[in-house]
Amino acid sequence: MAQATERETAASAAAAPGAALSECARATSAYESRFRIDRPIVPARAARVIALDERAVAVARHVAGRQWAHARFYACEGGDPLDPVLRRLDGVPAPLRQVLTGTDVVVVLATEDTGRAYAEAIGRTCRERGITTAGLVLGIDYEAQDAVAALRPYARVLLPSADENDVLELLTALRV
Repeated sequence: MAQATERETAASAAAAPGAALSECARATSAYESRFRIDRPIVPARAARVIALDERAVAVARHVAGRQWAHARFYACEGGDPLDPVLRRLDGVPAPLRQVLTGTDVVVVLATEDTGRAYAEAIGRTCRERGITTAGLVLGIDYEAQDAVAALRPYARVLLPSADENDVLELLTALRV
């Protein structure tokens, strides 16, 4: 009841006599400004995008051409399934444990099942370090069912999709 009185007071103080307040005018009132968030927006997250197969690497290269604040892109080259070998898209080797240092979120891209063991290793390592993992599996008719199954226990977000633009949308939503 007391809030309604304040709201009415603020609204009537901002309004011209006899005029109804628009939504915009009401939003600028002292009463409504009490609900504004004064904290600065959290800086962009440090994201690592790891492509598990050749088609996923092509998608990662396309997406990496955009301007990102703190996203870094890698291709999984294979190696020991318990400790996969990663390379930056420019070919420089990057050990998984080093790539994950200082990382907030990992997005794993897959288009087929060949990276199942690596998806599991990446997901498990991320979980051990408390790093949020998202999986985006691009394929039609479940070409990558094993990759989906491997990521499912570790990925907070798991998006099977046929649209490569979903990679852009996901990274944009993550503010990387």
